[in-house]
Amino acid sequence: MILPPSGANDHLILCPAFQSKWTNRQRVLVLCARGINHRDRHLMRDLRTLMPHHRAEPKMERWKTLQVINEMSEMKHCNKVMLFEGRRKQDLYMWLANVSVGPSVKFLVENIHTMGEMKLTGNCLRGSRPLLSFSEEFTKQPHLLLIKELMVQIFGVPNHHPKSQPFVDRVITFTYLDNRIWYRHFQILSEDGGLTEVGPRFVMNPIKIFSGSFGGDPIWENPIYQSPAKHRQMLRKAASEKYLQKTKKKVDRELNAPKDTHKLTPHGEIFKGDVEERVQEVLKQEKQRTKEEREREKIEKRQKLMKQRDEMRKLKLANAKKATKRRLPTKREKMQKERDESDAKVARNGAKKGAKVQKGGKKKFDGKKGVAL
Repeated sequence: MILPPSGANDHLILCPAFQSKWTNRQRVLVLCARGINHRDRHLMRDLRTLMPHHRAEPKMERWKTLQVINEMSEMKHCNKVMLFEGRRKQDLYMWLANVSVGPSVKFLVENIHTMGEMKLTGNCLRGSRPLLSFSEEFTKQPHLLLIKELMVQIFGVPNHHPKSQPFVDRVITFTYLDNRIWYRHFQILSEDGGLTEVGPRFVMNPIKIFSGSFGGDPIWENPIYQSPAKHRQMLRKAASEKYLQKTKKKVDRELNAPKDTHKLTPHGEIFKGDVEERVQEVLKQEKQRTKEEREREKIEKRQKLMKQRDEMRKLKLANAKKATKRRLPTKREKMQKERDESDAKVARNGAKKGAKVQKGGKKKFDGKKGVAL
């Protein structure tokens, strides 16, 4: 049997004996959309090194539709696709799809740790075939059974692949816990089950399963899923509400404070001791009461202002939502508007020129001065 040289592609002509053994022709197209950060790019590179049956592709433009990937995979002779899609330079989404018929699964990738970050002691052979280990939960739920079959076909290296090595020295585990799939990669140290982690490690949160390849009807949807942007928005809102509640409690405490701690007759002790001193004390007490009433009035006004600000904020949010719902003009409408404006401008300039000619009329010549009047 003649093995191909190092770095040879799968489409090179091989000897008949080699072709008869390589029966499972699974090829995975691994690519990303433009906009992912450096950590996500390193994760994609680590997965490529662990999958010798992959095919690489440059970055895909974000304005292109996902249906273009089906054509790209056909050109590369791939029947499975792994697509990484970044949002806002901090969120990473991963698509796993079967190109020909479907289905396709969309995941949110969380808690990413690449090989370069972790610096673990494990070191497996490059191009070796892994053992895939799944937890018991993958056999109990129907959507997990479908995801398991798709992962087996994507992460499992075909036997007798030209770029693979005839050794099994690593294990990839998929554990279903907390409604998420936990990916771990280990090296087999000994036959008695000794393992050491190699990396990378990440968590896949399933969002939706579609019947087609990057499209079609949704078969299953995660009811517990919450987008990371929505989660960050809720955290910011909770932090702002905490401060507002503090100020409101302070104002309510001052408003509901008891006015009189003890029920005493205000003029009961006037005639004890010096009369003038007692009168001055009573006057001071009355002045203090007026001050307290003024402060309470100020606090009540402040509370009213806070309520008005809350109402104005709610109105602004409602108006902003209505404004975003308005339909934006299409490209064709913009071009039509520009054409109408240019036609109106040309018509205006023509009208001005005609008016100048009519106003000037024929010129008269002054013979003495030699100037046209």
